[in-house]
Amino acid sequence: MTALRFALGVAAILASTVPGFAASPAPPGAASCSGCHSIGASATSPISRLYGRDAGEIMTAMMGFRDGSIPSTVMNRIAKGFSDDELRAIAAWLAAQK
Repeated sequence: MTALRFALGVAAILASTVPGFAASPAPPGAASCSGCHSIGASATSPISRLYGRDAGEIMTAMMGFRDGSIPSTVMNRIAKGFSDDELRAIAAWLAAQK
């Protein structure tokens, strides 16, 4: 039992100090998505869940909101506030969340 506790302690230290093991921080703007989009898989909402969704799908939707080809109530204004690079970072981060 002591060996197991030691191994778990080492894993916790590695996870918090080694970048490859630590969860990546959300890029600017990504954390605000959860204000409307559920982060839980079991939540029932008419607004789609973004965590774990394909980054390409997220980018396509955001570009559509931004250029007006996808109608929306607020996403068109939100999408216009981000550059392509910022949207790619947000989409990649959201896709990596499970």
